Amino acid sequence: MSNKETIGFIGLGVMGGPMCRNIALKHAGRVLAFDLSSEALAALSDTKAEVKGSVEALAAEADIICLSLPGGPQVQKVAEVIKGSAKKGAIVIDLSTTTVASARETEALLAPQGIDFADAPVARTREAAQQGKLSIMVGASDALFARINPVLDYIASDVTHGGAVGAGQVLKLVNNMLVFANTVALAEMIVLGEKAGVDADTLLDAVSKGSGDSFVLRNHGRKAMAPRIFPDKSFPPEYVLKDISYVFDLAEQSGVALPAAGAARAYYEAAVTHGLGGKYFPGVIQLVEDGTMKEDER
Repeated sequence: MSNKETIGFIGLGVMGGPMCRNIALKHAGRVLAFDLSSEALAALSDTKAEVKGSVEALAAEADIICLSLPGGPQVQKVAEVIKGSAKKGAIVIDLSTTTVASARETEALLAPQGIDFADAPVARTREAAQQGKLSIMVGASDALFARINPVLDYIASDVTHGGAVGAGQVLKLVNNMLVFANTVALAEMIVLGEKAGVDADTLLDAVSKGSGDSFVLRNHGRKAMAPRIFPDKSFPPEYVLKDISYVFDLAEQSGVALPAAGAARAYYEAAVTHGLGGKYFPGVIQLVEDGTMKEDER
């Protein structure tokens, strides 16, 4: 990648906004930005990012187009517009979480126009996005991966090439399902410890020094679950359920049964049903606390 290439970024949400900011701060060439939210665009006004009025306008000028969108349907809708607007030889890097099938369909949609595509979903927290320390899992040809790696280095501290298009989504879905299931298990154990006379901070301190330590414990456990802080405008259970649905789509296609994942899914379904929708997903601990998740309800 040349430092003079123009990078476009579409989708400036919870993760996309910080990612675009890092690219604007680190890339020597032009950086273009588009979002339907004027507030999201305004948040980048202190960077060199140039606001574009439409996907078409951005795609026409960008050499590399990054997407950070809610899911596969939105990615494919935007890809249709890019297909008719981008120049031959342009590259689309999809940083969203989609199904594996959707990633491969998007690649097939863009290929006839000479537009290369990589699925590159991101993992870790909004704080990691702000710090440029995300983990990114990539599905792309070897040659395309080499081309886009410098862009990914602007926003990530760890980049893994998983294989051809779709591999990035496989890795991301596995990662997320483990996070969601670990969060549920930790929620149960925090409440169990508290009911048995050990406060959450002490429990987390002790377990973090042993084999029960995890990313979920050190981040979601300490920052959200122990203090019971579950803000709006973070990753809510509705988003969790979207990702879990993708996991089960892949499991069905692959012929793999996922009973433990099914038990975790029941928690997030209950979270939406019992008024925790829109709030940060580790709030499922409240379902353990109030007895919502009784054995006979699973």
